[in-house]
Amino acid sequence: MPQWFVYVLKSIYKDYIYVGFTNNLEKRPQEHNDGLVQSTKSYRPLEVIAYIAVATEARAIKLEKYFKTGSGKAILKKRILDV
Repeated sequence: MPQWFVYVLKSIYKDYIYVGFTNNLEKRPQEHNDGLVQSTKSYRPLEVIAYIAVATEARAIKLEKYFKTGSGKAILKKRILDV
């Protein structure tokens, strides 16, 4: 069964949180820290602070999009990240 992840990265030095999805939870965050992702390049170094595993890519895409909305960010911060 393929497994996909919705992950949350936090900048170590700046107040910045990024949400993405991948099927390789080891490789993708490293790509962010290597500067290969334009949207997070200026916020490096980043650390994975949370992730959620889902069964399909379609579900991962939906969940990532939700966490990038206003209400999704609020739920993410209040219920998952506890910040």
